[in-house]
Amino acid sequence: MLIRIGRGQFSGLNTFAKDRTVDSIERNAHAVLLPAIDSLELTDDLKRYFDEGGRCLLLGETRAEYVSRRMGDARCASERAEDFRRLAGEVATRADRVLIALDQEPAGIERLHGLAPSFGDREALLSLQDEVIRQRAHDIGRKARELGVGMFLGPVVDVLTGRNPWLHGRTLDTDALQVARIAQAFIGGIQSAGIVATAKHFPGHHDITGDPAIELADVRGTVKDLLPGFDVFRSAIQAGVSAIMTGPALVPAVDPQYPSSRSEKTINMLRHEFGFAGIIVSDDIDAVAMLRGLSDSETAVAALKAGADLILLPATRIGEIAMHIVAAVRSGDLPEHRLADAIRNVETNSDALAVQ
Repeated sequence: MLIRIGRGQFSGLNTFAKDRTVDSIERNAHAVLLPAIDSLELTDDLKRYFDEGGRCLLLGETRAEYVSRRMGDARCASERAEDFRRLAGEVATRADRVLIALDQEPAGIERLHGLAPSFGDREALLSLQDEVIRQRAHDIGRKARELGVGMFLGPVVDVLTGRNPWLHGRTLDTDALQVARIAQAFIGGIQSAGIVATAKHFPGHHDITGDPAIELADVRGTVKDLLPGFDVFRSAIQAGVSAIMTGPALVPAVDPQYPSSRSEKTINMLRHEFGFAGIIVSDDIDAVAMLRGLSDSETAVAALKAGADLILLPATRIGEIAMHIVAAVRSGDLPEHRLADAIRNVETNSDALAVQ
């Protein structure tokens, strides 16, 4: 995730002193959030977030890093393995069942830069046999676990057949069979190391009118045009992928009214037609293509109502968005059980990998 505003497996005890009582609804509202930061430092707001029920954190990128698809020279020169471990350790003293995520995409964004093995460029990746991909992915996953990381927002499995300025330089191939092959091996490798893999971005963005992060972008074409991408998501599910991220754009062939990450039709398709029982992660709720007249707080509630389990957001917006979710539950607009179901789904699918 890029940070436009400034942008472990579960363990730990809550030891930070509270200045107010936090009820179960408030704690659950914090537990469904996935705030993103572009550093390895906990601000006072993040400390409060973990105190009040937060469990997840995304170590994201700056806008420049996101656009260039590589970590900056200053970051690569200064970030050390001990910095990740220190952050993970500090979070573990403040919150229960913590899950730290980052973008680690084969042939795309590599948030761990030189701190973990790499696949190199796309051409090198395409030349590798399945077992080599799986083993290298396992090695990357093991290294990430040593750093306190428990979730990758990857692989990108969108199959591009037209224009896509948003995912340029991050996709695996234009051949759906190749994308499925690499994704299955990557998913199997990192999950065998105990890392939650996240296939993204459902239902696929083969040809899009613009960059949904900054524009009102729509995915062009019919359901038939989406079928090659659907096959890749089905193969990822067959490979046992633990999480899937829904996209930020409107996909009229699936739902002409709501963007995928807040579309009940889209999430129901994923759950019922595709048989996916894992974690559903929203894309950035402040993406222009997702907002479409709503505030980011309203978008978060809409994504939860549609069936998302984790809501990706800038860390600067934690407090206000959490309180909006609380208000939606107390007013009856958002069923309280939806939060409990989302938390349980994250726990179940994350804990399952710890025994591998």
